[in-house]
Amino acid sequence: MVVMREELPGRPCSVAAALNLIGEKWTLLAVREITFGNKRFDAIAKNTGAPRDRLAARLRTLEAAGVVERRLYSEHPPRYEYELTQAGQELRAVLTVLRGWGDRWAVDSPPTAFEHSCGHDLDPAVICRHCGDEIVPEELRVRVLSPGWTRRGPAETAAQAEATA
Repeated sequence: MVVMREELPGRPCSVAAALNLIGEKWTLLAVREITFGNKRFDAIAKNTGAPRDRLAARLRTLEAAGVVERRLYSEHPPRYEYELTQAGQELRAVLTVLRGWGDRWAVDSPPTAFEHSCGHDLDPAVICRHCGDEIVPEELRVRVLSPGWTRRGPAETAAQAEATA
């Protein structure tokens, strides 16, 4: 798998890196369509409404990043469909939570519903894999692991600290 590691301005951040790769709407909508089983370019284009040139570029980016794989389904003429890799499969959880947020805050009524194997409509929640509890923002603490950064921003160097003292 090829993973694109682009240096981004500002705080080192996995959210920024992920958005740099999948943050444009046509990208996530293409992944949505593939998860729905619409794996051919024409179906993805029709169901997303994406301009064909832009969609082609987004799918190439996803392929280069190892999120999707192209598979030949017709030799004459050559035609491909898209399959999610493990990285793409793991985006399903992101889409599920984003869909739940959108159902609550971005639309008047949900345009789709997903029934869980328990027989109820899915009501997604984010849980801690270690304890099984639902994540409550007030119970989280940030530990900054990037050298030169604090929770508030760039750490001051000794010389900067002396100059401002």
